[in-house]
Amino acid sequence: MFDLTGKVAIVTGSTRGIGKAIAVAYARAGARVVISSRKPDMCAAVADEITAEGHEALAIPCHVGDGGQLKALVDETVKAWGRVDILVCNAATNPIYGPMVDASDEAFDRIMQTNVRSVFQLCNMVCPMMAEKGEGSVIVISSIAGLRGNDVIGLYGVSKAAEAGLVRNLAVEWGPKGIRANAISPGLVKTDFARALWEDPVRLERAEKQTPLRRIGEPEDIAGVAVFLAAKASAYVTGQNIVADGGETIC
Repeated sequence: MFDLTGKVAIVTGSTRGIGKAIAVAYARAGARVVISSRKPDMCAAVADEITAEGHEALAIPCHVGDGGQLKALVDETVKAWGRVDILVCNAATNPIYGPMVDASDEAFDRIMQTNVRSVFQLCNMVCPMMAEKGEGSVIVISSIAGLRGNDVIGLYGVSKAAEAGLVRNLAVEWGPKGIRANAISPGLVKTDFARALWEDPVRLERAEKQTPLRRIGEPEDIAGVAVFLAAKASAYVTGQNIVADGGETIC
């Protein structure tokens, strides 16, 4: 039910944190994985880690904010391995911290380009290929910031809400072709992206007390959900936004 042997997976933003954990989990489940982020050396390092374990990995650097690089990412994957079975859109940015009234148009555009438009573009490149085979899985890493208001990362939250909406429409449009599309909304996870939160003892204690499981997440917690959504185990799951937050949003 969770075997990914023979599958080809592209994971954006996969040189650290949640993206890397997903790529490693996919490889260990049998998939051939494409490691991708902006920095070539980091891509190569993670790919080497995976191949050293005896799995298959390919490093293809890509800045998801650049449409030409997105096309190259897909083209090089297909050239190497012939297809794409699983697409994980994990790469994201949040260059501002504070109220939306203080955000510039440039910051708005950067967040939406990286977090939303890149997902739209990648799916439009990959889904038609999946449709030819009659199956495929698209997984978008959203956030609980997209489920509720926030006075310091508001635009990031808006972009994550847009991703969840995009997933629902992808599920409707591509479902008849056998393609499933789902989102994962993590809570606070121990990654570099959220380092300022979990390295602050006061904030960390507050977050743990607000979470029924009394801990913050680890990247592997999200990777487990991503394996489920890529595998046969979730064959009848599409258009969903699965919240993996230790129960934080139920309180």
